[in-house]
Amino acid sequence: MGHVIAVANQKGGVGKTTTAINLAASFAAAEVKSLLVDCDPQANSTGGLGFARDPDRLSTYHLLLAEAAADQAVIPTELEGLSIIPSHKNLIGANIELVGAEEREFRLRTALQSVRDQYDFIVLDCPPALDLLTLNALVAADSVLVPMQAEYFALEGVSELLDTIERLRLSFNPELHIEGVVLTMYDDRTNLAQQVTQELKRHFGDRLLETIIPRNIRLAEAPSYGKPALLYDVRSRGAESYIKLAKEIMHRKMNPATAPAPESNLEQNPQDPEDLSISNELKRVNES
Repeated sequence: MGHVIAVANQKGGVGKTTTAINLAASFAAAEVKSLLVDCDPQANSTGGLGFARDPDRLSTYHLLLAEAAADQAVIPTELEGLSIIPSHKNLIGANIELVGAEEREFRLRTALQSVRDQYDFIVLDCPPALDLLTLNALVAADSVLVPMQAEYFALEGVSELLDTIERLRLSFNPELHIEGVVLTMYDDRTNLAQQVTQELKRHFGDRLLETIIPRNIRLAEAPSYGKPALLYDVRSRGAESYIKLAKEIMHRKMNPATAPAPESNLEQNPQDPEDLSISNELKRVNES
């Protein structure tokens, strides 16, 4: 069955959608069948692959409301091997409509069961909030990929997310584990980014993925053309980095002995930003 990865971080602007689109596309480019599921009412993943926001088209909303099967909502993309289940702004209503529904946390997991054996990887693009939509994605997922920037405020967001994941494991999805933390929009020219990266490596250990996604104009331009970066400019640093990220994740999956065990999750390491020396300095700067 396909491995389901939720790309999640409740902090906005950390590159979740860019990561979801380009990771799924890089899997497909490696001749690994992948499905991108847009779980965000903003539908940026949908638009980023060249599909207009169409309220009459079957979407993630219909899956959550049990009004359509997953295979009915799947759309093939320009890239062979990559398909998408689109989203629409109507999805925001699911947060309200599902409040009193039975098994509300398991709606997406149940819907995806029928297509899991058709794909090697299923990537879920989560909204920038810890709401019922994100909860459904985390319950449906096997692992969580956390994009973050090398800055203090990003550390705060990851700390809250990891706490939520741990509680969710105890209540709904005991098999859920951290796929890894990936640094995005990275500028290696700054001393601050390099210092924070060293602190993250010390605290997150093997959970901090080796691949780093740089700031790259091609990554920013590609969505406006409705293409993943590797179709827009495969030689760009951004495209190359996401191809490397996909290979790293596939290597970990095929060689579980080299990957961190699910039990040794991030919560075992100090997560409070107060514990990070770099973060303390950043906080003092922000407060002054």
